[in-house]
Amino acid sequence: MSAIVVIVGEGQLAELVCAELTGDYHLAWQTDFSSEVSADASLALVLNDGYDPFEHLQAEEAFRISGIPWLRGFVTFGEGMIGPLVVANAEGCSQCADYRRLMAGNDRKEMWELQQLLHGGSFPDLWASRTGLSHMAKIIAMEARRVLNGSPARLQNHVMNVHLQSLNSSSHFFLPDPLCPVCGSLPEDSAEGARILLQPSLKINESSYRSRSKSELKGLLANDYMDTRIGFLNGKMIDLASPFADASINLPLFSSDEGCAGRTHSYADSEMTAILEGLERYCGMSPRGKKTAVHDSFNRLKEQALDPRLVGVHDKAMYERSNFPFQPFDPTQSIDWVWGYSFLQERPLLVPELLAYYSSGCGHGFVYETSNGCALGGSLEEAVFYGIMEVVERDAFLLTWYAKLPLVPIDPYSSGNLELKLMVDRLREVANYDVHLFNATMENGIPSIWAVAKNKTDKGVNLICAGGAHPDPVHAAKGAIHELAGMLLSLNEKLEENREHYEQMLEDPYLVKQMDDHSMLYGLKQAEERLHFLLENKQPARTFAEEFKQREWNADLTEDLRSILQAFKQLHMDVIVINQTTPETMRNGLHCVKVLIPGMLPMSFGQHLVRLTGLDRVLNVPVLLGHAKEPLTTEQLNLHPHPFP
Repeated sequence: MSAIVVIVGEGQLAELVCAELTGDYHLAWQTDFSSEVSADASLALVLNDGYDPFEHLQAEEAFRISGIPWLRGFVTFGEGMIGPLVVANAEGCSQCADYRRLMAGNDRKEMWELQQLLHGGSFPDLWASRTGLSHMAKIIAMEARRVLNGSPARLQNHVMNVHLQSLNSSSHFFLPDPLCPVCGSLPEDSAEGARILLQPSLKINESSYRSRSKSELKGLLANDYMDTRIGFLNGKMIDLASPFADASINLPLFSSDEGCAGRTHSYADSEMTAILEGLERYCGMSPRGKKTAVHDSFNRLKEQALDPRLVGVHDKAMYERSNFPFQPFDPTQSIDWVWGYSFLQERPLLVPELLAYYSSGCGHGFVYETSNGCALGGSLEEAVFYGIMEVVERDAFLLTWYAKLPLVPIDPYSSGNLELKLMVDRLREVANYDVHLFNATMENGIPSIWAVAKNKTDKGVNLICAGGAHPDPVHAAKGAIHELAGMLLSLNEKLEENREHYEQMLEDPYLVKQMDDHSMLYGLKQAEERLHFLLENKQPARTFAEEFKQREWNADLTEDLRSILQAFKQLHMDVIVINQTTPETMRNGLHCVKVLIPGMLPMSFGQHLVRLTGLDRVLNVPVLLGHAKEPLTTEQLNLHPHPFP
């Protein structure tokens, strides 16, 4: 007996597909879902000469219950869309595909509004010619035969686009949406799920602190995440002006686009790094790997929760401003909490969601949280390692700034590393900037570098600052220099266009409101005196060997991580890790985390959003490092806007 194929729809496309399949299968044709679909069907085809998103939602509901696989075909704005093939109990449905297609489009807001208007009805598309629809019908029939014959389907998690004038066709992979109301199945956040038991994570070679090679990741990343039509990431660009091989990709968000940069010495490697940064940004914005399950007050949870005041809050005077977007922390107010893992206490710990995901607190809550401490890795251990490095880097930078620490200058040519030497030479010869390095290592002992690029001419941005932290100080220096190089030439035009506005920031620090404002302020020659505590401290430059102890090399990155965790434990400082990994990253074994280290200074952008209250470490560390005889007072702190880019 031939298989039963249900066809739902009316119009030319449905007629043409019926003609293609007649004689091979038993066809049950109905115009809509007003009547019940045959439960004996082996496949369903939902076909329309226009676009009716409500009909596809009806199909999801009907066929998910019956377990019948189904494939759709429709026309929208002169383009035929075929797929995906939706299989019951499998992730990746028509709603996921529509969401990815919507987000990848530059007109996503307008298309979303149009979809609401099309709810429950459609008209044949003006470009739906019989020739074009015939071409679509043959593709649909071919895929139907593959499914019914048991051959591997080509359109599961894929959509095919058919240009109805040229008949050019292209197939596009899409990632299932973990938050999809139809096929999403996220687990509930739990204490047990947050527990971390460190596992071995072998390094790929003696010069790397990574557990996955670039050659292994390159193909996976581009194929799974980059697509201009339906991709998780939908655009890329290379920067030919930068001294190094910089590339950027676009992470589409509903309200805006987020640029993510990669900076290496190879455009291919930079593109890969930018994709990884895009994945990291996505994971860090809001929970997409598990459902938040705890909503309560700190007073009721304090035995198992982090006191958020320990990670720094805004100044009391800022909270009292009428236009300040945040409210003081209220321990009696119920808020959302997620589970993290405390390495000091060796137990799961509840953390406010708005501290664990940096977009969760936008427009409400008690602090503005950035992506500080977010990191992606080829293993969970690698992600934790690099999350700690970012917290250390930014803490060292801010503590140096606020306490005006007279850091020891380091001779950038003393490392014996040819790549670092060539990087410094290239900035000087190609971009006309001298590089100054300083040892910003704090009491935790993790090598940290403060880097300054100083313009040799009177044109363009005067100073750019950056930081780096890594067990290998040369690695930290290279990271900081890559950050410098990525901004040098791109900021020059912006400085000249808005010079008057940035000059006003010299007198009114509260005009510094955005991330770029910090860099642009110190692009002014007049602001250089604020960095004299570094550039003019008259200390002789020392070598890398004189400033940093040589560390034992470990083949296992986890051993380095254990040493770092032990150093913080000896300082009685906690390292709290929230696992931000999502299904999109786990398909390729990529893990993402957020690291919080209470007491360390969190990065903030905008002078009104400085977070120093509750962080006495900024007053005490200068004594531990021998820069002061007694703890600083709040009045002694340098409260000019910081120059971190």
